[in-house]
Amino acid sequence: MTDEIMALRTMLEKGTDADLLREMIGFAADRLMELEVQGLTGAGHGERSAERVVQRNGYRERDWETRAGTVELRIPKLRKGSYFPGFLESRRMAEKALTAVMQEA
Repeated sequence: MTDEIMALRTMLEKGTDADLLREMIGFAADRLMELEVQGLTGAGHGERSAERVVQRNGYRERDWETRAGTVELRIPKLRKGSYFPGFLESRRMAEKALTAVMQEA
């Protein structure tokens, strides 16, 4: 009985750390996307600027699988052109390479 309680306590402690880590990763990803989109549009979110090149057009939802678990991302959309976060590009390239290897086999 005591071992089960200790195992449960350990699991709960790890669970909260994983949740915290997932939230931190999500926050950092949101900030990175905001900074990248701000550079592309020429103005911050909700800001009026003469240097603005393009407007935002909402968000699209995407799940991002990390070692800490699934992080739900809200990727900003643009009215003209497209935006894909730079930190997700490496995953896209790895998937393309894997697909190429499978097609070759």
